Amino acid sequence: MNQWKVKTVPSKAKIEALSKAINVNPFMASLLIQRGISTFDEAKAFFRPSLEALHDPFLMQDMYRAVDRINEAIAKNERILIFGDYDVDGTTAVSVFYGFLKNYYSNIAYYIPDRYKEGYGISYIGIDFAVDNDFTLIVSLDCGIKSTAHIEYAYQKGVDFIICDHHTPGDILPEAAAILDPKRTDCEYPYKELSGCGVGFKLLQALCIENNWEQELLFEYLDLLAISIAADIVPITGENRIFAHFGMERINANPRPGLQAIIELAALKLPIDISKVVFTFAPRINAAGRLADACDAVRLMLSEDKETALNQAKLVNEHNTNRRELDADITQEALTMFKEDDFLKNASSSVLYSPSWHKGVVGIVASRVIETYYRPTIVLTESEGKIVGSARSVHDFNLYEAIDACSDLLEQFGGHTAAAGLTLKPENLPAFKLAFEEAVKLRITPEQKQPIIYIDVEILLDAITPQFYNIIKQLAPFGPQNMAPVFVANNLKASNVKILKEEHLKFDVKQEGCNSQFSAIGFRMAHLNDLVADNKIFSLCFTIEENTFRDKTTLQFMVRDIKPWGYNPVSKGESTESKACEYLQEKGYVIKERNYRSGKNEIDIIALKNNELIFVEVKYRKNDDFGFPESMVDKSKQDRIKACANDYIFATNWNGGIRFEIISIIGTKPDIMHFEDAFY
Repeated sequence: MNQWKVKTVPSKAKIEALSKAINVNPFMASLLIQRGISTFDEAKAFFRPSLEALHDPFLMQDMYRAVDRINEAIAKNERILIFGDYDVDGTTAVSVFYGFLKNYYSNIAYYIPDRYKEGYGISYIGIDFAVDNDFTLIVSLDCGIKSTAHIEYAYQKGVDFIICDHHTPGDILPEAAAILDPKRTDCEYPYKELSGCGVGFKLLQALCIENNWEQELLFEYLDLLAISIAADIVPITGENRIFAHFGMERINANPRPGLQAIIELAALKLPIDISKVVFTFAPRINAAGRLADACDAVRLMLSEDKETALNQAKLVNEHNTNRRELDADITQEALTMFKEDDFLKNASSSVLYSPSWHKGVVGIVASRVIETYYRPTIVLTESEGKIVGSARSVHDFNLYEAIDACSDLLEQFGGHTAAAGLTLKPENLPAFKLAFEEAVKLRITPEQKQPIIYIDVEILLDAITPQFYNIIKQLAPFGPQNMAPVFVANNLKASNVKILKEEHLKFDVKQEGCNSQFSAIGFRMAHLNDLVADNKIFSLCFTIEENTFRDKTTLQFMVRDIKPWGYNPVSKGESTESKACEYLQEKGYVIKERNYRSGKNEIDIIALKNNELIFVEVKYRKNDDFGFPESMVDKSKQDRIKACANDYIFATNWNGGIRFEIISIIGTKPDIMHFEDAFY
């Protein structure tokens, strides 16, 4: 079940001030303030991005060193190798860097490691290739920040490295000629969230400034940079918003041959937005590196004529079709494992392994598994005698930190808070499973164990007009930290309720006291039909899109979730249990455990005051006549706890919409462990 959380609503004074300053309704003013926009000038900068607002690339640590080393290589006619990762960020970075630099220097080539023979990041095979082919400088893109041993190996072979990366550095930086990474602790570059392609782009921008090269030519590659930003799920704020804005403009106005070929094969209609990039361009570009040769994707993006581009697009399209089939089969196998493993069912994390799984799709499978079992997940397979895989996280959980806590069992790992890759020896797998489970269990909060839908604002249907939607469109490009606005509307009734193709829910919706009526569709939400049928009153969580049918364009709600009228979404990021804990602390209790699990059972809160130990179940509803069962605490659980207690009191209490059901144990020095048996 999804949690609904309403973002903090700005003050009435701030909303009124911005609404008046830029002539928008209060709902739009609230959306903008939530995005850090509270003045006319800030709104102008947001709605009218400018390339002139890009930061000086020389603010990045080591930028002067990087530019000097490349210019030295050009002056001496050294061979330069452009080395990139095999994912979308890496291949777009190689395409941008190689595609632009070859206009000014021809003694260059590119190299992308084989996912299966070499693995993630800088490889010894790649360095040996550089040595054997007389390359003396390697520019690494989207990788290298943790490749200390590899960089030392290259140096001993007479090869320098310039690292362009955006991943979190380790404690020790490689001994490279230059290291460009905004996340370096000693780097004062103003924007920290560039993609790997973005860091490479800033190096090219610095070269343009230093060498008087034409920046307009560099800006022609913003389309590929926009794809890297969308696919790598970096925040679309600051410079990334500028890059994405102008990159998407270029894709829609004048797509390069490789992108045009994808558009034709996928039968996309213009205009293309970020979501189409994520779900259409990115999987095809990624599939090349997952199942075959990532250089196929680079050749596609650098194609200069329609025929070549179409042939390359057909090739990556075939890779993507094969990837989909593998993805579906392996996901089914992974989900079956939960049915056969009680520990896995009840764990706080999922670590799944099969030596037969295809290495190229384990990251996708991890994301699919989370859709069913919502928890940090790692999917592993065997490659070159080692166990390798990908990890994916749930909302707000720092996956990188949890994996780092188990790093003594790993050969290597790297990534972000939300996704990571790792390699370990087969004999370490059992210990790693346990260590990762403990690391997650120690860090994960109750709020992170359930999917959350973040709601921007509660809205009246009459406020949703074509003019309002036109402003929403100008908030784009959407992505992390600037997601498409999510609304909630209450006190609704549906008409013309239909189930389409046995899985989709479609209906018209009206609101009490409003004149407007809108069509709504919930894909794969037929199971929610009972909530809107039979004239029931409900709350709707949705985004707004345009729908064109028979040359008529109307606004349509894309359903995110439906709940019965009376459900109160938790606001300001506070969970029901957090509020309950605050209430208990005010009463003098010390919180000992939250979401305490033993065996197959869980209790929301365990607290202690003097010699009284209490077990608490918590619910949150608008009022007490909403229709609760007689007790939320299972009677058999009550009986088991009572059997372990010296004295026992059961009570129900209401406070601010929170229903507490408290099992109070009174005795001498009560101990949680004394009641372990009660949970089995």
